[in-house]
Amino acid sequence: MRLGLLTPFDFPSVRGNAITVNRVARHLRQRGVELGVWDCSVIAEAQVEREMEGYRPALIHAFHAFRVGPLALRIARKLGVPLLVTITGTDGNHDLFDPERAQTVRRVLEGAATVTVFHETMLSKISNALPDLAAKIVVIPQSAWLEEGSPYPLAERLELPPGAVIFLFPAGIRMVKKPLFPLASCERLAPRFPHLRLVYAGPILDPEEGERLLRALAGHRWAAYLGTVPYRQMRSLLEASDVVLNCSLSEGGMANSVLEGMACGRAVLASDIEGNRSLVEDGVTGFLFREPGEFEAKAVRLLEDPGLRRWLGLIGQTRVRALYPPEREVQGYLVQYQRLVPAPSAGDVLVREASKWYGPCSNRG
Repeated sequence: MRLGLLTPFDFPSVRGNAITVNRVARHLRQRGVELGVWDCSVIAEAQVEREMEGYRPALIHAFHAFRVGPLALRIARKLGVPLLVTITGTDGNHDLFDPERAQTVRRVLEGAATVTVFHETMLSKISNALPDLAAKIVVIPQSAWLEEGSPYPLAERLELPPGAVIFLFPAGIRMVKKPLFPLASCERLAPRFPHLRLVYAGPILDPEEGERLLRALAGHRWAAYLGTVPYRQMRSLLEASDVVLNCSLSEGGMANSVLEGMACGRAVLASDIEGNRSLVEDGVTGFLFREPGEFEAKAVRLLEDPGLRRWLGLIGQTRVRALYPPEREVQGYLVQYQRLVPAPSAGDVLVREASKWYGPCSNRG
C-alpha cells in the first residue's frame, strides 16, 4: 500500500498539525508503510496535484478538513482512491460551525470514506451536527512521542533565581490558545513567589495577538517569550520546566502540548474544556481550571508543593505511557487503511504479475 498524506503544515513548523503528521508518518514508516507527505503551506495546490498523480497513492489521508480537505477530496476523486480525513482541532470545533466555512467542511466529510477524530467528545460533536456521518467516524487517540534532541539553553536565555519554578506555555501564539490569560494571575502571585517564572515557547501565528502578548510581557522580570523552539529541543525544555500550561478555548480532543508535558512527567494546569478533560483528571493527573480564581488557587498549590508537582507528573506520565503509546495510534490508522484498501489476495498478485508479461488476462482461459 502506498499512502499520500496531506497536511497544512509539516516540519520544521512546530504547529500541532506538523507534530501530529510527523509522528504518524515516522511510525508508519517504521512499520514498513510506503508514503509521501505533502506540506500545503509550502507547495502550491497545482504542484501537489501533479506530484500525487505521479505518485499514485492507493489512499489519501488528509489532516484538517478545511485547510487541506478540499484539495485532498479533489485528488482522491480524480485518482479514484479512498480518502481518510482526520479532524485535528479548529476544523471540528470552529470551521464546521462557521457560516462561511461549514459548507466546505461538510462537503469534505461527506466525500471522505472515513473520518477519524482523537476522542469520543469530537465524535459526539460532529455526529450531532451531521448525523448521517456518524457511521463513518472512528476514534483514534493521539500519542506522545518526543525525539531525543539537543538540550535547550534555558539558563542562557533567562536569568533564573535559585529554586525557580517554571510555568511553561508551549503553544503557537493565537487567540484560541488564550496566551494572555495567565498573566494577570501570575502578576498577582509574583511578589509572593519571587521564584515563579512564566515562560512562553511557540511561534506567533496571530500577529495582533502576538503584539498584545509582547506588550504585556514588557517590563516583567518574571515572564519571558522564548520565540519558536525547534521541536528537537522541546523535550529538553519540557523537562527543564515544572508546570505545563494549557489555557485553550478549544482542542481537537487532545492537545499535543498536554500529552507531551505529561509524557515528560510534568504537572499540567489546563483549562476545563472537553479536549483537556480527555487527558487531565483533576487532582489526579493534573489540575483543571474554569476561571482566573481557580487558576490562581491551583497555581499556588503547585508553587508551594514540589511533592505535589512530582506526584501529578508521575501519575500523568504513567497514564499516558499506558493508554497512549505510539503503537496504539499507528495501529489504529493501519486498521483503517487496510479496511479501505484491502491487501490483494495471492490470486490477485499472480494475475498482476502475469499481466506484466502477457498483457491483460481474459476470463476465457
